[in-house]
Amino acid sequence: MDVFSDLIRGVRAHGSLFGSSTLSPPWALHFVDGAPLTLCTVLTGAGWIVPEHRPPEPLRARETLVVRGPATFTFVDEPGTLAEPIACGEHCATPEQGGMRHRRGWNDPGGDAGAGGGATTLIVGAYPVHGEISRRLLDALPVVLRVGGGGTADAVLDHLAAEVTVDAPGQQAVLDRLLVCTLREWFDRPGGEPPAWWAAQRDPVAGAALRLLHAEPAAPWTVAALAERIGVSRSTLAKRFADLVGEPPLTYLTRWRMTLAADLLLEQEAATLADVARAMGYADPFGFSAAFKRVRGVSPSAFRRTATTASPAADGILRAPGRRA
Repeated sequence: MDVFSDLIRGVRAHGSLFGSSTLSPPWALHFVDGAPLTLCTVLTGAGWIVPEHRPPEPLRARETLVVRGPATFTFVDEPGTLAEPIACGEHCATPEQGGMRHRRGWNDPGGDAGAGGGATTLIVGAYPVHGEISRRLLDALPVVLRVGGGGTADAVLDHLAAEVTVDAPGQQAVLDRLLVCTLREWFDRPGGEPPAWWAAQRDPVAGAALRLLHAEPAAPWTVAALAERIGVSRSTLAKRFADLVGEPPLTYLTRWRMTLAADLLLEQEAATLADVARAMGYADPFGFSAAFKRVRGVSPSAFRRTATTASPAADGILRAPGRRA
């Protein structure tokens, strides 16, 4: 298990919605759900993404933007468009209000709009985030990130374009793959500043240690035991890991365990503190509680007691927008 796969597993597959729409100018689609991550790709034509409280961002054919919530954004034909914004949210899928089909995969061919005349075809995917695990991934992303065409995502994009036009099964998995490829290309972009854990994954020492810690978080790890599994000296592991990840291996492990524990506390209501402690590799709940409070600033019991269900922004979903032809 690599770090990226671990962090993104709470973002993909469960609950995300997507669709495609062909638009003729003028248009203005206001995505009001504030999903934690929304992927926007233009297959043909062009448009502009206007994030809340931020300058417009052009979106050209074969480019992909990922917008991080909870702020909303608008997709328009051009800045200052005369089109009246259509709120793409809960009511946008209501037929009597101009909405379309509302389901996991939807395709609006746009009637005559796709025949030419400056039509733009947009694919949009909105992703809720479940639990604490993926928060570390979201924290590493800007409000808007851009990936141009011509990279590894192109083949996936072509596949997705064919899938949505016929409403074929498996669209969700293809869209998930497009998000993964987009984020990978953004992290690997020339001159970029990816998070420390991303760069460290490719190091033969620090990367091997990260994979072990994520694959076996409850194991009784020591730096010596970790170094032995990797086949390097204790001092080499300690220095390489701290230099690349930014903290010692066991400090990283403790923070990761507490992230996993936070999700267990909320997802498994019947689990006792002793159950969660054992799942995280602690012999008793007292040591676990002390570590949890040190890392997260609150005891496990208080965290579970005060935690509420996710806000609409955290569990935001995409509703199919009405077409303005």
